[in-house]
Amino acid sequence: MFKMIIFVFLKPMHTLFLLRHAKSSWDNAILDDIDRPLNKRGKGDAPLMGRFLTEKGDIPELIISSTAKRALSTAKRVANEIGYKSSKIKKNEKLYMADTEDFRNVIEEIDDNIRKLMLVSHNNGITDFANFISNSDIGNIPTCGIVKIEFTLTRWKDITHTKGRLIYFEFPKNILRHS
Repeated sequence: MFKMIIFVFLKPMHTLFLLRHAKSSWDNAILDDIDRPLNKRGKGDAPLMGRFLTEKGDIPELIISSTAKRALSTAKRVANEIGYKSSKIKKNEKLYMADTEDFRNVIEEIDDNIRKLMLVSHNNGITDFANFISNSDIGNIPTCGIVKIEFTLTRWKDITHTKGRLIYFEFPKNILRHS
């Protein structure tokens, strides 16, 4: 009797979450842009988006944030809600006011064993990059907005040659409107 063995080849799935920092404060005009903190709304929106991710079961394995105070504070508040240790958040100055090439450079350095990656950064770059890598037409990712994009690739370095599939684009005002 012959035994038939069937191999099923599944393409590895990599998931990228792009999170724009939450609403920042402009109260102190003498602060450098990189030092602006979150305002009251931003401090509430970031945990809301963390709860959204938790409800979806979308927990990143690695979070990398811009070095800007508002971005890092957003990352920490989201991390707190999803059970990710804020001490494990990596800071990368390339994500401060990043353009498409900066995002690509950061992603290409990621260990391929990481399947779910979150980058916390700023506009306009984050919207431009989301559109570039997913062939989407998002006009603007608002503050604390998040985009989930999935890729069938084996190496993060291949992200420059692969277009991902936009799974969702969500933001606080929309979540609050539907709750």
